[in-house]
Order: sequence, then C-alpha cells, then structure tokens
Amino acid sequence: MSTRRLRTGVLSTAAVLALLTPATGVSAARAADGPPDLYEGHVQVDRGTPADPEVLTGQVFDDTNENSRLDGDEEGIPGVSVTNGLDVVETDGSGTYRLPVRENMTVSVTQPSGWQVPVDADNVAQFSYNHLPEGSPDLEYGGIAPTGGTPRAVNFPMIASAATASADQECAIASDTQTYDMTEVGYARDGAVKDLADRTDYGACGVLLLGDNVGDDLSLNDDLRDLYAAMNGPVRVAPGNHDQDYDATDDAHALDTFRNDFGPAYFSYDVGDTHFVVLDSIEYSGDPETKSYTESISQEQLTWLENDLKSVPRSAQVVVAAHAPVVTHREVVVDNAADLYSVLSDYPNAVTVGGHTHTLENLVAGESREEWKEAGIDELPRTQLVAGAVSGDWYSGGLNAEGLPYAFTSDAAEPGVLTLSFDGAQRSERYTVRGESPDHQLLLGVNSPSWRAWAQEAQEAQDAETTDEAPAPFSEKVVTRSDLRAGETWLTSSFLAGSSDARVEVSIDGAAPVVAEHTQPGRGEALRKGWEYTDPYTATRNLTTSGNVGQTSSHLWRAPLPGDLDLGTHSAQVTGTDRYGRSFTETVRFTVVEDEAAAAKVSREQLGTGGLPLQTERADDGADRPGLDSEEAREAGGR
Repeated sequence: MSTRRLRTGVLSTAAVLALLTPATGVSAARAADGPPDLYEGHVQVDRGTPADPEVLTGQVFDDTNENSRLDGDEEGIPGVSVTNGLDVVETDGSGTYRLPVRENMTVSVTQPSGWQVPVDADNVAQFSYNHLPEGSPDLEYGGIAPTGGTPRAVNFPMIASAATASADQECAIASDTQTYDMTEVGYARDGAVKDLADRTDYGACGVLLLGDNVGDDLSLNDDLRDLYAAMNGPVRVAPGNHDQDYDATDDAHALDTFRNDFGPAYFSYDVGDTHFVVLDSIEYSGDPETKSYTESISQEQLTWLENDLKSVPRSAQVVVAAHAPVVTHREVVVDNAADLYSVLSDYPNAVTVGGHTHTLENLVAGESREEWKEAGIDELPRTQLVAGAVSGDWYSGGLNAEGLPYAFTSDAAEPGVLTLSFDGAQRSERYTVRGESPDHQLLLGVNSPSWRAWAQEAQEAQDAETTDEAPAPFSEKVVTRSDLRAGETWLTSSFLAGSSDARVEVSIDGAAPVVAEHTQPGRGEALRKGWEYTDPYTATRNLTTSGNVGQTSSHLWRAPLPGDLDLGTHSAQVTGTDRYGRSFTETVRFTVVEDEAAAAKVSREQLGTGGLPLQTERADDGADRPGLDSEEAREAGGR
C-alpha cells in the first residue's frame, strides 16, 4: 500500500514568533485589518485508549500558539458542528463533542465564520480525520492505511480570523482541472491556475476544486497538490468521477485514495454570512471492468445534509457544490434531483454549483425546460451555476500564442474559473477566462448558411477521423451577398456572463442598436440544437483542429444581419448587460463578399492572419488523449 510523500514546509515569521513568545490569547498570525497568513498545522489525534470505543470524542479549540496541540491554557470553542458523515453535533461550552463511531467514516469539523482551520504545506485545509480500522482493500493507488481502533480523542485546532468573519467574500471555484499527464499539468499550471496564483482577493474563502481534479491516474494527486500550493488562500477539494479508485468493488471504498490525499468526500464550512456545502454527486457501480457510475446524491448524504442545515438560519446564503450539476440547459443530470431540492426547500437563498460537463451555465431559478419537465422538474427551484473548466474542452484544439490549447468548450466558452462574490445578503458571480481580464465576456461571429454548410462538412470529416476529405477552413467573419438576401444570417454573441435575464444589443455600422434573441431562454422550450444555434467563433476553431461542438448553448444570443449590406467590411458593436447590471462591449469586423469563390479567398486571408493560422499546431496527441475520449467528452459533443 503506497503512502503519499511527505513535504516539509517553512513556518511563517508570525508562526515562528508565536512559538517563541508566551501565549497572549491572540494568535500572532492574526491581523485585525486583513487576512491572516495561512496557518499551517494539522488535526490532533490522541492514540490513547478511549473511555468508550463506540464513541469518538475530542475538542474544537483555539490554537493560540499555532502548534496544533491542545495545550492546557487553550480554550475550547462552543457551538461548532462536528460530523461523522451522518450525525452532526455541536460542541458544548468547553468545545467538546461526542459522536457515534462508524466502521468506515471521515470525521470533520465545520469551520465557523470568524475562524480559520489550518492548512498543510500545500495549502490544503486540514479539518478531518479518517477512521478505517482495517484500512482499505488492496487498491492500486493505496487508499487509507489501517487506522486501528477508536482513538482517545480527535481534536480540531483553528484560529480566530477577522477575514473569514467579514460578510464581503470572494470565493473561487476551479472545476475539472482533469490532468491526464504531465503535459496537461503544465497546461493547467500556466493557464487558469496561474491566474489564481496571481490573485489575492479570495484569501479568506479560498479555492474550491470542484472534482475531476485528475484524470483517473491518482498518482497525479501529488502533482495536483503542487499545482495549487501557490494559492493565496486555503484549498478545499471535492471529488469527481475521475478521482475514484476504480479497482474498488463498491462505492464505499471508491474514494479511499481521495480521502487519504485530500479529505472528506462531503463536508461544509462557513465564511462570512455564507454556508458552503460540498457533496459527492457520483455513485460508483462497483464494477472495475466498466467503471460505470451514476450521478446521484446518496441517501446517507441527504440525511447528513438535513442534519447539517439544522444549525443554519433559513435566511442564510447557502452554496451547495458538487461535481455533477443538478441540471444543465440540456437535461436533468442528478438522478434524485427532486430529493435534493426537497432538502433545500426551506432555504430560499440556496444556489447549486456543479462542473462535470465542461460547460459554463447560469440557469436562474424559475426557468423551465421541456427536458426538465420530462424528468419531473416543472420549474427550476434554485439557481444552478455550472462552473466551466480549468481544462476547457479537455485541453483540446490548437495551441495559442502562449503555447496553451484553445480548449473552447462545446457550449462556446473558454477555460477559466468561476468566482462567487458575497456582499452581506447579496450574491453575484463572474467567470474569468484564462489569461484574460474580467471584461473579456463576449465571443462574436457571423452564422450564415454558407458557414453552416461548411461546419456540417467539417464535422463529418472530423467524425470520420480523416483529413483527406476535410473542407478548407471557412472564416466565421465572412458572408456572401446571397446569404444575406436569403435571410437566416445572424451576428452571434456568446455572452459568458449571460443568463435568461441578461440583455444583448447589437449595432451594425453605428446604426441604432437592436436587441438580440437569446437562443435558449428557459421559458418551457425544448433544447434548441443545430448549426443555426451554434457559436461560429469557437466552432470554427474546434472544427479546424479538435474539440467538441455541441450545437447548443445556454449563453448564445443572435441578431439578424440586414439583407442589404454593401460589399466590403462592416463593424458590429455588441454590448452585453448581465443580471447584475454589469455591461461589457466588444466590436467585431466582418466582410460581405460577392460569392462563394470570394468567400473562400477572404477566408484564407483572414484565417491566415487573424489569430488562427491555417496550419495550426495541435495540442499534444490531438484527439487521442484519454480525456477527449472520455464519456463526458463524447456526450459534450452532443452528436
């Protein structure tokens, strides 16, 4: 059974001073006017003989000298929730808790607002203890070593924090890093992970990794830790379907290596006025041959969630995050979605967040869809955010100027990170694209009959895995005069911040702006799928190199181009205003030509100089990488 390699960390100056100075009741690492330095430490396990082996006890305590030991002059913290994965209890006046012992359990503490749990040398939050007396079955990636019998006590240290008490919080969510090899580790490191490392706004709330952190090879867990060790806040990790021990023969041990390397499969924590819940939404079949799974929330978790929420005010902001989203614009994903919504029914400010589908979606409570109704959800009861992906479309496509795969997603988004912002009782969200400013929110192109005919031909050639019959690239910024006159040619806008209550306006050549049509508004309609509902900007690039084109999107707008535009180059100014009143403006130039021959000539000129060379270098291994051949990748293509 393998064990994770140990890393040595360097104590901060504040921590060194704390160890050399008598305790004063206030941690040396705290700062009244800003976030404290990350507090390096660990959960304290007393391996002595317990008074009752059927009961686990211990204290949650104020670790004033930051040595991760409950010293005689340190006080317990009352009213803190502690769980064995099913039962949830609160600590008494002295910070003591008592929990029934379960044969296979992870015991964890819910960090209260105003407190900060320690992190390890890789900045991964430390707030749990695995109890598995005989250890994991024989697993390729090690699992959990035997823990032996019930310890005498498990004590959870933390320090007071003005930063986590603040109602103003920035909380970063990085989904689907999903590295299959060291090349992709490098892509992540130099892409969205670098962006996070350069930010300092999320220090109190930290970064939540929302599953599919690696791609089945759990030996890459250490490299994932190295990737996110540069974060400027605590790192918490949720599991995904590619983070499982697929040689386990039941779901009970499918996350043993994950639990050993990162912590609980499901847990909660408080920051500011917000209660975060992280769930495991993947249920493994126990069949190592098929590695099949379903997207569902176990009954045990639902019971735990009910218990966890008992101490949360009904008016609180609640974020329920899990790798598989409850719904997407295409379908209901989680099998027992209605059961989860029932548990959340008394929490009107709850929002669900997911990853898994490598799409970017902001589905607002109150929307309805034909596919949802068929699955028993007449109307979306809670807003659903789908967090995009650090890997984008599985690191596919050609390489950009920075040597990173374009990785445009099947719903016309780019690799990036979701951030939830809280200001007291208010929540907002934003998606920042890898390597771009927060204002980069619009991808623009022209969807014409000629482009759609080219896209179909290119898709057929890509599906056949042949380049001999692939058509010459066709620019999404070229349109023939006959296409304009025939109608059904649109100026398209993939608005990354868009939701059903956003607004997109288009002005052609300085004319009065017109309001664009949202292609999937969530008003009871069925899925609108086809080349006419496709973003041509990202699709052109994926069809020219590699990557999925789903022919649907929840954040695509289109406005018809006038049929009488003159030959030559025109400009369109597009302004997208999101549901919070934030506006983003971009301008795109497109060319009207006489006929298809002229369109082919101008396309060659544009694609040769406009950011996508005709001979685009492909990302390493192209479509043969396992990520691109995964079940999710095939489904994302929607073909």
